[in-house]
Amino acid sequence: MVKTQRAAQLFVECLEKHGVKYIFGIPGAKIDGVFDALLDSKIRVIVCRHEQNAAFMAAAYGRLTGEPGVVLVTSGPGVSNLATGLLTATSEGDPLIAIGGSVPRSTKLRDTHQNVDNLRLMEAVTKFGMEVIMPENIPEIVENAFRIATRPRCGAVFISLPQDVMAEMTDADANEPVPATAWSISPDAVLEKAALLMNEARLPVILLGLEASRPENAEAVSKLLKVSPIATVGTYQAAGAIPRDLKDCFIGRVGLFKNQPGDTLLDCADVVITIGYDGIEYEPGVWNSRKTKKIIHIDYHRANIHTAYLPVLEVTGDIAANIISLAAKLKKRTKLFDLPIVNHLQREISERLESGSHFSGRGMHPLRFIHDLRNAIDDDVTVISDIGSHYIWLARYFASFRPRHLLFSNGQQTLGVALPWAMATTLARPGKKVVSISGDGGFLYSAMEVETAVREKMDFVHFVWCDGAYNMVLEQQKIKYNRESSVRFGYVDVSKYAESFGAKGMKVNHSDEFKSVLNEAINMKGPVVVEVPIDYSDNADLFKVKIENIGH
Repeated sequence: MVKTQRAAQLFVECLEKHGVKYIFGIPGAKIDGVFDALLDSKIRVIVCRHEQNAAFMAAAYGRLTGEPGVVLVTSGPGVSNLATGLLTATSEGDPLIAIGGSVPRSTKLRDTHQNVDNLRLMEAVTKFGMEVIMPENIPEIVENAFRIATRPRCGAVFISLPQDVMAEMTDADANEPVPATAWSISPDAVLEKAALLMNEARLPVILLGLEASRPENAEAVSKLLKVSPIATVGTYQAAGAIPRDLKDCFIGRVGLFKNQPGDTLLDCADVVITIGYDGIEYEPGVWNSRKTKKIIHIDYHRANIHTAYLPVLEVTGDIAANIISLAAKLKKRTKLFDLPIVNHLQREISERLESGSHFSGRGMHPLRFIHDLRNAIDDDVTVISDIGSHYIWLARYFASFRPRHLLFSNGQQTLGVALPWAMATTLARPGKKVVSISGDGGFLYSAMEVETAVREKMDFVHFVWCDGAYNMVLEQQKIKYNRESSVRFGYVDVSKYAESFGAKGMKVNHSDEFKSVLNEAINMKGPVVVEVPIDYSDNADLFKVKIENIGH
C-alpha cells in the first residue's frame, strides 16, 4: 500500500534517515509544518532564544561529532539571523545543515510579509544552497546537503522550504543514505619525494591545521612522530592534535601575531610540512614572509595558492592514510631534542606556563587562571573560548592533549560563540565536563541562551572575564593610535544575571579563591556562570609583532 504524507513529514523522515538526533531552532508560521512533523519523530528540538545562537550550537555539534548539526528557522529575519553563524561554520570547517522557511511560491514575486530570496541571501555564507520546489525533490536535496556539508573542507549548506510545498501531499519515500566515498592515497612516487625532502632537511617543521584535529588524522600524526620525532607547531584550530606522551615534539601554537616560540621555530625551518592547513587559520604571508620555505602540503585537496604559499609538493587525498604511508619512508630521527633551538623554545614555553602560579591579587592574571584550570581538570574536559584578549591567552598557553577538546573561532573570530558551543558540547559529549570562557563583552552577545541551558538541564561551567571593555580592540587601538575609542561599557552583575534565568551564579573575589570556586562549580548540576575580575595589565605583550602592520 502506497504511503501518502505531507512533504514536511517526508522531509523530517529524511533527516531521521541521516541520523539527526537534535535540531536547534525557533519556530514560525512559514516553517510550522516541519515543526509539527517533528512532534511525531525521534528528533529532539532545542528551542533557542536567537537564530544566530541556534546556528552556533548546530556548528559546534557538527565540529565535535563529524555529523552535520541542524538548525531550523522561519522565513525573513529568521533566515537572515543565521548569516553570522553560517559564515562562521563555513569559514571554520564545521558541517551544518541550515533549513529556512520561505513564503508560498505564488507570492515570491510580491511585496509580502517575510519575503526574501533565501538562496541569494545565503550564497555568501554557505558552501551551497538549494530550494525544494516540489515534494519529490526532498530525498535527493537532503542527501546532497549532507554530502556537501561533510565533504572536506566541511561547512554550512542551506535548504529553503516554501510554505506551500511543505503542505503538499506526496508518496515519495525517504532514501537510505548513500555511503561516503573513500579518499584515495597519493601515488607512491609523490610520497617518496616527500620523504626525501623531509629526510634531507636541516630542520623540518610540521605545521598542523584544522583538518589535523580530526581524530583519525591526529592519530596518524602521532604515529609519524613516534617513528620520526619532528618539531611540530599548530594553528589554534589544531589544538589537541598532539597527545600528552608526545608533548616534547610540540613547540606551541601560532596565529595572529608573529611573536611566539613556534614562530621562531618556523623562521628557522628549511622545510615546512603543513597538514590539513588553510591560510585562514594563520596567513602564510606572516609565517613565511620571506618566502624561503620549501612547503610540503598534505591535505584532502590541492592548495589555495598564495604568494607566500607555493608548495614544492602536494600530497593529496586521505590525510591519515598518506601520513601513515609517509611515516614508513622516513628515517628515524634521534637528535631532535639535542637541537639547541628546540631545547631553548621548550624551556621558554614551560617557564611561561609555570609563571602563572606566582600571580596573586583581586584581579586574576590570565596565566594564573590558565595554570589553575589546567591543573584542576583532566584531559577529557572540553574547554571552549569566546573571542577577545582571553582567546589569545588561552590559545597560546592552555595545553590540550585531545583533538577538539579546546575550541576556538579562528576563521571569523566571532563574538558570542562560547556559551552556545558549550551547550552543544553537552549534547555531543553527554556526561563529560565542559568549561567555557568569554569576556564581559562577548558574553552578552548570546547570554539569553542561559535560559535555554536551564530549561534543557545542561551541565557546564561558563567563566566571564570582566574588565568593562572590548579589550582586544582596545589594545590594538593603543598600538596604532596611542588612544582608545568606543570600547568601554558598563558593569553587569554576571552572577545575578545568571540567577535571574534560574542558573547558578558565582563570583571569584580574589585569584586565590579560584580553585575552590572551580571545584564547587564543576561538580554542580545545571549551568553555572562565574564572574572573574581579570587583570589585563600584561596584555600589551600579546600584541607585539615582528612584522609591521601584520596582525593589527
